[in-house]
Amino acid sequence: MRRPSGTDYCAVSMTHDPPAPRGRVADRGHRRLGIDDAASLDRDAFVASFGGVFEDSPWIAAAAWDLGPFASVDALLGAMVAVVDAAPREARVALIRAHPELAGKAAIAGTLTPESTREQAAAGLDRLTPEQHAQVLALTAAYRERFGFPFVVCAREHGADSIIAAAAARLAHDPDDEERTALAEIAKIAALRLDDLVADDVPGGTSA
Repeated sequence: MRRPSGTDYCAVSMTHDPPAPRGRVADRGHRRLGIDDAASLDRDAFVASFGGVFEDSPWIAAAAWDLGPFASVDALLGAMVAVVDAAPREARVALIRAHPELAGKAAIAGTLTPESTREQAAAGLDRLTPEQHAQVLALTAAYRERFGFPFVVCAREHGADSIIAAAAARLAHDPDDEERTALAEIAKIAALRLDDLVADDVPGGTSA
């Protein structure tokens, strides 16, 4: 385990650290790191590679670096999730709030992160019928009004209709339960993003 740099890892500042480059979801032709290559990265390079695994929250990758190096992708993901779990509640809620509305203004304006753009497109949210779009906007607005944060779902596990159904069902949740559900969905999103970026066994250190 690396020695934390003077700061407890679960209390890493989210507001005063300099912004780090975001990681990105791999596309065709993108080459993944091997886990051994990831283990050799210094803190800045690690955050540059994995800062986008959790939406607009590079503090998680920065804190996880202190817990490495990691022998497997599962171990790396586990450390990142542990950072979230150990963070103060306000930091966890801020993480949920960092996620964009589904098919919302940011998507229309083209200002989503590259990761969210790909994920929403994978679920067909860029190809909604007018009726579906109206349903998504109404449900996500009601959800935000009820819980105080955006509806988060692992879009790559869904299509448009199942997202609509999930949003309707989750509106009935208890607020504490829904906070836990949102964080569980974020962990699923992170697992898929991390898998796009790094692999346990990559001959020569990189892979297509």
